[in-house]
Amino acid sequence: MLLRTSITIAALLTASALAAQAHEDSKGADASRFLSQPLVTSIYTADPSAHVFNGKIYVYPSHDVPTDTPDDDLGNEYAMHDYRVLRMDRIGGPVTVGPVALDVKDVPWASKQMWAPDAAYKNGTYYLYFPARDKSKDKNGLGAFKIGVATSKNPMGPFKAEPKPIPGSFSMDPAVFTDTDGKTYMYFGGIWGGQLQRWAKGTYDPNGSDTDLMQDDQPALSGKVVRMNADMKTFAEKPRDAVILGEDGQPVKGGEHDKRFFEGSWMFKRGSTYYYTYSTGDTHFLSYATGTNPYGPFTFRGHFLLPVQGWTTHHSIIEHGGKWWLFYADTQLSNKNHLRNVKVTELFFNQDGSIKPINPFVK
Repeated sequence: MLLRTSITIAALLTASALAAQAHEDSKGADASRFLSQPLVTSIYTADPSAHVFNGKIYVYPSHDVPTDTPDDDLGNEYAMHDYRVLRMDRIGGPVTVGPVALDVKDVPWASKQMWAPDAAYKNGTYYLYFPARDKSKDKNGLGAFKIGVATSKNPMGPFKAEPKPIPGSFSMDPAVFTDTDGKTYMYFGGIWGGQLQRWAKGTYDPNGSDTDLMQDDQPALSGKVVRMNADMKTFAEKPRDAVILGEDGQPVKGGEHDKRFFEGSWMFKRGSTYYYTYSTGDTHFLSYATGTNPYGPFTFRGHFLLPVQGWTTHHSIIEHGGKWWLFYADTQLSNKNHLRNVKVTELFFNQDGSIKPINPFVK
């Protein structure tokens, strides 16, 4: 890679120090050291996509499972193969863990690794969106990530998958947002193991980079945004770049690892402002950028969750009971990157609409 600017190096050193401190803070610490506690302890859960359906809160997480696969940049240690839905009447109330909502063996086109899902509701039907590897083989012997959709009449499932992935879909981390005008959009994508970099030229390169484009002085890879058709199963258009701009009005560069998009898109709207939120991945921040329409461009505003214990940071944000809530995950229960536990904490805004940063540890 090209040398990064001194500003970026400083930011990365700060991020590394925060991540290291988070790990040290958690070693041997009791539960009181963590800002929030796991929603459930009977299973490992991560990547929580929370929604309010019929007044109740439903969380659609990844279901982490034990594996002996070592950590790597491709995410092979994240070997999830099914989904379990969480339900609660209110934040802080009892949490119900649903039965298996969908298993990879019941998805005709998928081979393995059902990663971070999302859900939506329309006209009596619940839609579960999920990424999984198809049955092709790349240079590493792994399939290409595509995004599938499954349906149910019950928000807890079980869900029945469509026989093929969504046409034109690729990469991972689908997040579905319905605007106040009724139009629905999907935000998706992730670099490194999420393979977004392999689609940079418009078609999939099975022999492409395992990380990013290695162009630190060029605009960073963007997550994608696409409007959904009324059937909620297909795209109405070709996916577009969800471009993140810096304070100078120019796209954030690939070398700005503390700002650039890595994975985990989530969109919400507060007033007339669209909040495009995402993970910076290897610098372990949750960050946000704002815009005036669902397509962007979005202007980088800052970080709103400092590094948690564990490598990945993936989240969702909802409004419920007159308050805003951040769902996220860490590794409090296992201290292993691939065995995570979902948490929730209140999210606060300043008068100018900026989000108050959250420290996941109690000092």
